[in-house]
Amino acid sequence: MEQQKALELLQKVKDGELSPQEAVLKLKMSPYEDLGYAKIDLHRGLRQGIPEVIYGSGKTPEQILGIASAMWKRGGENILITRLSPESAEKVGKKIALTYDPMSKIGIVGRKSEITASGTIAVATGGTSDMPVAEEAALTAEVLGNKVARLYDVGVAGLHRLLSKLDILMDANVVVAIAGMEGALASVIGGLVDCPVIAVPTSIGYGANFNGLSALLSMLNSCASGVSVVNIDNGFGAGYLASMINHMGGTAQ
Repeated sequence: MEQQKALELLQKVKDGELSPQEAVLKLKMSPYEDLGYAKIDLHRGLRQGIPEVIYGSGKTPEQILGIASAMWKRGGENILITRLSPESAEKVGKKIALTYDPMSKIGIVGRKSEITASGTIAVATGGTSDMPVAEEAALTAEVLGNKVARLYDVGVAGLHRLLSKLDILMDANVVVAIAGMEGALASVIGGLVDCPVIAVPTSIGYGANFNGLSALLSMLNSCASGVSVVNIDNGFGAGYLASMINHMGGTAQ
């Protein structure tokens, strides 16, 4: 049960449309739903402002469909499914309204486009190969109600490409900097902007990149203030955190 729905429930009690006992019953029924293979946290939206997200990797299409359907029946919108394989997406999409992006492997059930934050999140990548992680971050942020500006292939190998987008970077409330190789992009952006920078190391790179470990260590050791780091290839975590920060600035008018 999301915060808005909880407020509507309480308003009905206030207006006499619902008895306190009926409201208590609805609240008792809401904490979670046990499907046997999953316990869906239906109070996540009330506690955190964002409903539970389904991690698709490792789940069967039937399990994903069961979880998404249960959330949908409870009035869920913008149900986010991450790391959803094309095969699972095809099967799930035959049973429920699913929007699927094959690049980011994100699926959205009951998509509703709505901007709920006043600021902009900029998502920047070092190279084109980082785009799958970037799209995971960007789509997550968009589903959570944010305006997103995409700045792709603006890495330090051609610094003029990044500098040509300074107006967008400096206007953002949050920047998500995504890079593999040596991961220098986050430090460069961190030295240019006055907003939080969320660094995402990717597993893109040659042998000594160690599947993203070198980029992770570079970002953790950034000398630029205001840079925080999420795990390797964790575009979802970056988009989620960026949304939380962006919503602290106030809601969209």
